[in-house]
Amino acid sequence: MFILEYKLRGKKHQYQAIDEAIRTVQFVRNKCLRYWEDNKGVGQKDIYKYTTQLRTEYSFVKALNSTACQQACERTWTAILRFYNNCKSPQAPQAPLNKGGIKRGIGYPKYSKQTRSVEFKKSGWKLNRDTKRITFTDGKNIGELKLIGSRDLFYFQEWQIQRVRIVRRADGYFVQLILKLDVRDIAPQLEPTKKCIGLDMGLRYLYADSNNNVVEPPKYYRKAEKRLNKLNRRKSRKFRRGKKQSNNYIKARKKSAKGHLKVSRQREEFSKRLALRLIQSNDLIAYEDLKVKNLVRNKKLAKSINDAGWSQLRKWIEYFGVKYGRLTIAVNPAYTSQECFNCGQLIKKSLSVRTHVCSCGYVEDRDKMASLNILKKATIGHIGSYSEELNAWGDSTSILVGSNTCQGKLSQ
Repeated sequence: MFILEYKLRGKKHQYQAIDEAIRTVQFVRNKCLRYWEDNKGVGQKDIYKYTTQLRTEYSFVKALNSTACQQACERTWTAILRFYNNCKSPQAPQAPLNKGGIKRGIGYPKYSKQTRSVEFKKSGWKLNRDTKRITFTDGKNIGELKLIGSRDLFYFQEWQIQRVRIVRRADGYFVQLILKLDVRDIAPQLEPTKKCIGLDMGLRYLYADSNNNVVEPPKYYRKAEKRLNKLNRRKSRKFRRGKKQSNNYIKARKKSAKGHLKVSRQREEFSKRLALRLIQSNDLIAYEDLKVKNLVRNKKLAKSINDAGWSQLRKWIEYFGVKYGRLTIAVNPAYTSQECFNCGQLIKKSLSVRTHVCSCGYVEDRDKMASLNILKKATIGHIGSYSEELNAWGDSTSILVGSNTCQGKLSQ
């Protein structure tokens, strides 16, 4: 799949109609979840039938396009299916039970409170590629909206559009055109570089590579933290508990949300540029298979880990790797900074010790040695951590390689 995103420009009543459509999607999703909770043995077909029943009972649900209602039902069933799969996992017996005997600690479906999108399938919209406008034709009366973006709409065929999604963000409304298009078919062919690289993620440096290069972390959140805290205090002073919120509170909330959105986009763009540069200059990239969700449980390091954006960098490395046909390998990070690269001896050291000193005489920077060990594990018969979960582009997050890959590079 390939996604094109444009900003929507319309009038105030059109934005209100989009908000109403999003609220309807949230209503349908939560009603389907409640129906599943109240009735034992309910399957996917039963939930779809219940969606049809909701359209007959509520006029505002009927006004929404039928495919958008189906998509809201799909969201519910996806959450339920994920819960069932978690229950079958080996960790399921360890999850705590609530009063009803349900294991809510392993991804139990939750009611949606912050739905921000509505998605249409093949009907409910009409695209005018000549004037760069899109018209939504369901009963919510959204109407015709102008598309703001640099991508040419004649870049693809209209039949390739599988779904159209409207997304609400702090700085406006956006439309995403989801195309049935393989990114590998549209990417230019890259010449082999005959180079490979290992990356060791960290907080002192965003990463240190096996070529003795380091990249400083941008620390976008740290730089904007003072301003964001000030905006949050302004929002808190205007909040009135148990009462309808004033327009001043809504304005303060939007300013605070825009500040956080800016930081998020800065981090995303930085990771994207960095990942593309790595992919273009190397045939193979090995990196640590870090469980960031577990690492951020450390209260002292959580803010710095989130600000570093390790997961985003890995996501874009894997995406560009699939797009340009490069090998990307996720390696188990265990003992990569403790094991001597020269002789293989384990030398345990705390995080404060930044230099590796071995009895064999090998002395190296801790991060540089870890990146060398990561590349060594990826290229000498080690398959890394092969994740069973598929990523958004249909390929596994870790790619298996042979034992002789880049052997000449390591011997230098």
